Amino acid sequence: MPVLRLVLGDQLTRSLASLRDYAPGDAVLMAEVAEEAGYVPHHKKKIAFLFSAMRHFAHALEADGLDVRYTRLDAPGNAGSLEGEVTRALADGGYTRVIVVEPGEYRLMEAMKDWPQILGVPVDIRRDDRFICSRDRFDAWAQGRKRLTMEFFYREMRRETGLLMDGDEPAGGQWNFDHDNRKRLPDGVTIPERLRIEPDDVTREVLDLVAARFDPHFGDLDDFWYAVTADDANRQLDWFIEHALSDFGDYQDAMKTGEAFLFHSVISLYLNCGLLDPMTACRKAEAAWRAGAAPLNAVEGFIRQILGWREYVRGVYWRFMPEYLTRNALDAHRPLPEFYWTGETEMACVRDAVLTTKRHAYAHHIQRLMITGNFALLAGIDPAPVNEWYLAVYADAYEWVEAPNTHGMALYADGGLMATKPYAASGAYINKMSDHCKSCRYKVSLKNGPRAWPFNYLYWNFLMENEDRLKGNQRLSMIYKTLERMDDDKRAAVRADSTRFFARIGIEKERNSA
Repeated sequence: MPVLRLVLGDQLTRSLASLRDYAPGDAVLMAEVAEEAGYVPHHKKKIAFLFSAMRHFAHALEADGLDVRYTRLDAPGNAGSLEGEVTRALADGGYTRVIVVEPGEYRLMEAMKDWPQILGVPVDIRRDDRFICSRDRFDAWAQGRKRLTMEFFYREMRRETGLLMDGDEPAGGQWNFDHDNRKRLPDGVTIPERLRIEPDDVTREVLDLVAARFDPHFGDLDDFWYAVTADDANRQLDWFIEHALSDFGDYQDAMKTGEAFLFHSVISLYLNCGLLDPMTACRKAEAAWRAGAAPLNAVEGFIRQILGWREYVRGVYWRFMPEYLTRNALDAHRPLPEFYWTGETEMACVRDAVLTTKRHAYAHHIQRLMITGNFALLAGIDPAPVNEWYLAVYADAYEWVEAPNTHGMALYADGGLMATKPYAASGAYINKMSDHCKSCRYKVSLKNGPRAWPFNYLYWNFLMENEDRLKGNQRLSMIYKTLERMDDDKRAAVRADSTRFFARIGIEKERNSA
C-alpha cells in the first residue's frame, strides 16, 4: 500500500529512518511552509539556507529515483503548515499511512501525536537515529543523578565510541584539554580564508524569494556562501581540518572585532540540518591527529563540542521538556534590549557580536555564551525573549540545541541542572579574550561611573540581586565573601550605576512586577 514519507527541513540525510524502506508507489513529501518559517522571526539567511538545502536534497532524492512531492513557499495552494500539506498530499495521493522521523522540537512532536486522529490514517513517528547517543541511552545515564555534568557523560561517550581512546585510557593521558584552549589571539596572526560555496541558480532563486517574502525579518542576505548540499558541507569540513583545526584548540575562546569565524569549523548548521554526519566529522578530526596533522588539544576540543556538548544538550532537552522552559530560577523579568536586534549599542563587544550575527546568522560559542548570553544574565533579562532571540537569529538553531545552551548554560534559568554556577563574568574576561575593549566608549579599567564598563558594575549588581538564591553555591563562596566586605557606599554606587544604565537602554523594571 502506498506510503507518504514526510521529510522535515532539518532531516536532510539520505539514510534517514523514514526513507530506508521506501518502495515504488510511495512518495516523499517536503514543504516550505510559512508556519515553520515564521513561528519566530528567523534570520533571513537561515531561511534561505534551509530552503535551498531542502530543494537540493529533493533534487538528489529524485535523481535516486524517489517520487518527491515538493511544495515551495510560493506555490499555489500551499497550506502554510506541515499538517496542512500532509492533508493535501493524502487527499491527492490515496496514501494509507504517513511515516516521519521525530522532529527536533517538542511543540512539533506534540502536534504530530494528534495527527492520526486529525488525518484519519496511521502515523509512524520513527526515532531519529542520526545522533550518536539515543534518547533512551541518555536517560539511562541521567537516571538518579542530581546534576547532569557534561564531562561525565562525555567520558562515557568516548569509551563507547572509542574516539580518542588508547585502549581503556584517553589519548594523551587525560580526558579534557580545555585549559590549553583559552589563549588570546596574538597580534598579526594569519586567519585562513574560508572556502566559499558560490550560490547556484537554485540558491539565487531562494535568495530572491526570501528577500521578497521575509524582508522585515532580522539579518542580511548578501554574501551567502554556505554549503547547501552534503558534498559541499563535507568539502567545508575537510577545509577546516586541513587549514584551521590546528589552531582551533588554542584560540577557540578568542574574539577579534570584525572577524566572525577565526579558526572555527562553522559546521554546526550542517550537522543540525542533516547534511553532515557527526561521527564522520569526529572520525576525520581524530584521523588528522593520528596522522600528526593536528594537535591533540585542538582535536579533543572539536570532538568534545560534538560528541560531548551536542549530544548532551539534546538529551537534556528531551528529558526535561516541556517543563524545562518554564523555569526561571533567578526570577529574571527585564525585557530584551532593542540592541539585540539592531546592534546599536556603545558596548563594543555586544555590538560586534550582534552585527556578526546579523551578517552571518552565526557567532561562535564564546560570543553567544560570554557576550550576548552573559549580558542577558547580568542584566536579569526574562529568559523567554532571550530564548526566542537565539532560536531566531542563528542558522544552526533548533529548540533542542538552543534551549539548554541558552536557558541552562547562559542564563542559569534551570537553577543549576546543567551548570554548577552561573557563567557570569565582568569586563576582565572580555578584555583578556578579545580586542573589543580597545575600541569601546567605556573603560574596562573603571568600576563605577558613566564611563565605566557596564559589565563591571552589572556583575556585582547581579550578585546582589541574587544573593539569597546564590550565596549558598560553593563555587561562588569566595566571590560572596568579597561582596560581604564591600561597604555600603560601594554597594550603593553599583546599584545606582546599574539603575541608570538600565534606564538608559530602556529596560528598567522591578524584577517582581512581571
